[in-house]
Amino acid sequence: MAVPQNRVTKSRRNMRRAHDALVAANPHECAECGELKRPHHVCPSCGHYDSREVIASVDEADLDDDAA
Repeated sequence: MAVPQNRVTKSRRNMRRAHDALVAANPHECAECGELKRPHHVCPSCGHYDSREVIASVDEADLDDDAA
């Protein structure tokens, strides 16, 4: 069983944990709709990425009357 030879002080323990803090997100504005989105991700509100539409919105999709 692993048992530490010497006690780890509070200072040394806390110095080891100095990089464990959570980092806040850095959202960017979408160039098309202006909503906040994660960088390098498709905009969830309009479906654009890098100023081109990647995901078609629901109101723009062509649905046949028979299929609906």
